Amino acid sequence: MFRDIIIDSYDPHCPIRNILDRVGEKWSMLVLYTLSNASAPMRYSDIGGKISDLSQKMLTVTLRNLEADGLVARHAYAEIPPRVEYNITERGRSLMPHINALIGWALDNFADIIKDRTNYHNSKK
Repeated sequence: MFRDIIIDSYDPHCPIRNILDRVGEKWSMLVLYTLSNASAPMRYSDIGGKISDLSQKMLTVTLRNLEADGLVARHAYAEIPPRVEYNITERGRSLMPHINALIGWALDNFADIIKDRTNYHNSKK
């Protein structure tokens, strides 16, 4: 449906901009990467433990956003104490080759980018 629309990327209703804003949020890719590498569904604390600098508030917000977009599934079990598990959905898995390509690009270019940043900042002193 949206593939037939001429997209203005400056329009806040642009489908590409809308999706990239969500997936490009600071923690989204890390949460998806973490879930995609898990051999089983993960509990909230396990995800937080893998991404140590992610606050509980931001983990909650990120998981809710990814769940709303159908990239992550949340399963709550009626147990005492309550148990909640998260896993990546098929839609989320279909995104992973693109995220993995970006990770590969970052690894390939990291040293040069750091060198260029240093040179840039040194030239501005």
